[in-house]
Amino acid sequence: AEFARTRRARVTVVFDGAPEQHFADGASYRGVRVCYAERGSNADERIKQLVEAERERRTLLVITSDRELAAYVRRCGAQVVRSGDFRRRMEEVSIMAADAAPENSAHIGREELPEWMRYFGVGPEDEEEDGASET
Repeated sequence: AEFARTRRARVTVVFDGAPEQHFADGASYRGVRVCYAERGSNADERIKQLVEAERERRTLLVITSDRELAAYVRRCGAQVVRSGDFRRRMEEVSIMAADAAPENSAHIGREELPEWMRYFGVGPEDEEEDGASET
């Protein structure tokens, strides 16, 4: 959410599996839209659908370390950033926000970032991963 606010970006996160009780498919929270794979499908297929539906693909940025998905996204005219690179960008935004924020403001601190990264399924191995497929 802090990344979306700071960068003034529309952010959509796509998960495998059924929707969470508190976050229905398409729900938004603090500037982050949450989507889920359709029944019998996976997050990669849902991401492909979202890319195909986007009119301004040149400005679309997909975060993935999955080679096959990244190649598809690029063929569609969108940009790709590897998961580890995006994680580093999020850390930079978090640090900048912490430095600029008043003491009582809500932001993701350095100590909270690893917990959120685990929640979203991004781990340290994604930073070093050299094109291995995620599914």
